[in-house]
Amino acid sequence: MDKRVLLKKDMKEKQELVNIILDRYLPRKDEYPKNLHKAMRYSVFAGGKRLRPYLTMLAYEMYKEEAEAITPVAAAIEMIHTFTLIHDDLPDIDDDEYRRGKKSCHALFGEGEALLAGDALLVSAFELITLAEIKPELRVRFIRELAHECGIEGLIAGQMVDIESEGKKVTKKTLQYIHENKTAKLINLSLRFGALAGGAPANELAALEEYGNYFGLVFQIVDDLLDIEGDPAKLGKSIGKDEQVQKATFPSVWGVEASRKQALELTEKAKQSISKLGDKAILLDALADYMLNRKS
Repeated sequence: MDKRVLLKKDMKEKQELVNIILDRYLPRKDEYPKNLHKAMRYSVFAGGKRLRPYLTMLAYEMYKEEAEAITPVAAAIEMIHTFTLIHDDLPDIDDDEYRRGKKSCHALFGEGEALLAGDALLVSAFELITLAEIKPELRVRFIRELAHECGIEGLIAGQMVDIESEGKKVTKKTLQYIHENKTAKLINLSLRFGALAGGAPANELAALEEYGNYFGLVFQIVDDLLDIEGDPAKLGKSIGKDEQVQKATFPSVWGVEASRKQALELTEKAKQSISKLGDKAILLDALADYMLNRKS
């Protein structure tokens, strides 16, 4: 089977597994307080490729046969990701009324409700990790590392510098800091958790982390390019917003052509970093190409 077809099939199957866990874990929308639970479920199930949980499950299955044991961890990472999207869309940050072709959480439920829905998803994600049927010491490690990577030395730090950089001329170093922390770290952590739980040897874990670093930056570069030249219908949101608010992006700092070239080079580096893993990394290889060429 063509590896692109295999990738598409595998992503769909794992997406369904993650959705089952999320549906079982999240409160029903008619549970009190209803607006909070409606907002949480609306945002989690508003669409998305489930890329981060897919990476967790894929890395796990490189060393174990079934991904079900790690699925709660994968679902928790998706809850963290959704929390960031809800908060990013708020008027005080990116002020986006649409996400994935639908009304953003605050536009539908209100700003306060969206803020609390994001908060609830963030803290609930840590509880969900404790329900995974993996070694207790791994659960503790994952909670500690997730808190670290999402906090003041990771995701939130990157978001803070992103906000502070709006309307300013930033250096390539500052741009790298923003997107390594805001985007790449959570993507890399997704791979790392799956590989650790699967029992990956140290040298292969290092290769996967190297792949994750490159892959995360490619994701962001392509995202920035799509905001300039993407199709709004496919993206599910308007384009040109980054330039409008003068955000620090790869095209604004490097230029469009140089950004495209960098995305291609990083994709090749990502693929090279896992070449030593052989056939078990075939889907990660296909995923790197998919990410480079995605249109949404």
